[in-house]
Amino acid sequence: MLVERMRPHTSTIFAEMSALAVRTGAINLGQGFPDTDGPASLLDDAAANIRAGINQYPPGVGVAELRTAVAAHQRRFYGLEVDPDAVLVTTGATEAIASAVLALCEPGDEVVTFQPYYDSYAATIALAGAVLRPVPLRPPTFGFDPDELRAAFSARTRVVLVNTPHNPTGAVFDREQLTFIGELAAEHGAVVVTDEVYEHMVYDGRAHVPMATLPGMAERTLTISSVGKTFSVTGWKVGWVHGPAELVAAVRAVKQFLTYVSGAPFQPAIATALALPDSFYGQLAADLQRKRDLLSAGLRSAGFTVFDTAGTYFVVTDVRPLGYADGAEFCWSLPERVGVAAVPVSVFCADPELGRPLVRFAFCKRDEVLAAAVERLVAVRAPTG
Repeated sequence: MLVERMRPHTSTIFAEMSALAVRTGAINLGQGFPDTDGPASLLDDAAANIRAGINQYPPGVGVAELRTAVAAHQRRFYGLEVDPDAVLVTTGATEAIASAVLALCEPGDEVVTFQPYYDSYAATIALAGAVLRPVPLRPPTFGFDPDELRAAFSARTRVVLVNTPHNPTGAVFDREQLTFIGELAAEHGAVVVTDEVYEHMVYDGRAHVPMATLPGMAERTLTISSVGKTFSVTGWKVGWVHGPAELVAAVRAVKQFLTYVSGAPFQPAIATALALPDSFYGQLAADLQRKRDLLSAGLRSAGFTVFDTAGTYFVVTDVRPLGYADGAEFCWSLPERVGVAAVPVSVFCADPELGRPLVRFAFCKRDEVLAAAVERLVAVRAPTG
């Protein structure tokens, strides 16, 4: 009975692989969630808010403290001047992205994005009746070909959906790449929707560049982020979007009929946490960079080709040196064979061949968990027969 456009999206690889990990007792390096809690002050504030009775509907746009804190965060880290009244609190970044696409796209409009992509992108575009125009990111650097990107635009392009730092590849788009994307968007009158949830997880001295900081782009960009990754509270599902007032109003018109509101006791706690000192944010990136290096070295020792990770929680590998041609086949067998779960990159692609031999591992886990996973992965061998 499901409508045809949603039939390819009846399940997510994260749910499937996490269930397989539980069933087999495997170490779950598939789904990108930490196995430790965030700052104690944040948890204590949220618990105190619950006990204080902050448990009913918050304002539809989000509590004022959080909207003000988001604006202060953008000014502090990026020099962006954001009106708190132009910040909309959402149920995670996923709802913000869905609301933006649904608000801006009529059936038949086109959305340009990069593949592989976070799996909700394709589902949301289908839900809107819009057309996905994917542009490939290829190893080893997972950059894009400017000619392929230009060819993806047309008179029907309505939205450009940009994710940087990029899930699943770990790429971080630089200023030159983002400028080219922005120029094409402006040329075609498209709105840029940016998913920046990994903004504080960039490594080796790199910097995250928000699209809205580029000349002329603030007026056509919806900037989206969330608290889940930065503060290790992915289950709280609190995010936000900001941008020009008329675009945010369009997103709000849709968002209010999805969840309406959520996270009442969490929102003021997050507002306080966003003001944590620079040392918190610096330590977050340093700890994750060390975990990246630990897992990457172990995967190389096990025989994988490992691509460099510039940001996010994820390392992408090629399994062909191990004798496998298909990353999905590899991932489905891995939990039972060696007790580790990962996800195939092909499921994040409109063209599965683009990611066929690639597998993504998450390193946002305790060191001892990563070490145990590496020890198990050494047992990976080429298939026989």
